[in-house]
Amino acid sequence: MRFDILTLFPDMIKGLLNDSILKRAIEKGLLEVNLIDFREYSTNKHHTVDDYAYSGGAGMLISVEPIHLAMKEIKGIDNAKKLLMSPGGKTLTQEKVQELAKNDHIVIVCGHYEGIDARILNYVDEEVSIGDYVLMGGEVPAMAIIEAVSRLVPCVISNDSPKDESFSENLLEYPQYTHPYEYDGYKVPDILLSGHHANIEKWKRYQSLKKTYLVRPDLLKKAHLTLKDHQMLWEIKNEEN
Repeated sequence: MRFDILTLFPDMIKGLLNDSILKRAIEKGLLEVNLIDFREYSTNKHHTVDDYAYSGGAGMLISVEPIHLAMKEIKGIDNAKKLLMSPGGKTLTQEKVQELAKNDHIVIVCGHYEGIDARILNYVDEEVSIGDYVLMGGEVPAMAIIEAVSRLVPCVISNDSPKDESFSENLLEYPQYTHPYEYDGYKVPDILLSGHHANIEKWKRYQSLKKTYLVRPDLLKKAHLTLKDHQMLWEIKNEEN
């Protein structure tokens, strides 16, 4: 998996790449991450990339030219998935992450200031948002994409890890515990020490359904639920009422 990140602040992303898991994946050749400072492609003598918006308004806009010129230098960009991180884009979900992970090459454009000249949309495939809020720039959202997608690249993490995680089936993950058995009066649920695997799996499913029902009930509409799941949900609803 290859990422090309166009940004004015490459040092913000470098720290993430020194993370133990991502660093090892890069060293093993499982991931390639290239940071491109598109300020270097500015054509004016002061190397500025922003300007005032036509019709006025607060703040400065990034010009489309330096970004486009930088993109033209990226090898293989015609076959890459090109994303613009923007609060006006479609919200990133685990389903979207799984879709992105099918690509071998992802190019991410990070905006800053008040945004980018809208003509940038002619050079990307889609806008992506990580939530209904506004950040200073696109670097943090770009890091979220790198983290989320990289986890699905074979051998970056344990191949079994993503299977039972939150959102893997449009359900939130069940609670997990480790040693000690009791801490500050709080004990690990005895079912997890019973050795009865069928009952443990049933407990995990029940807890997953319960957390989803209480925290993100909207996800249940998209989840593939069995008859037993519906029976457990009925129990959970009665329990809460």
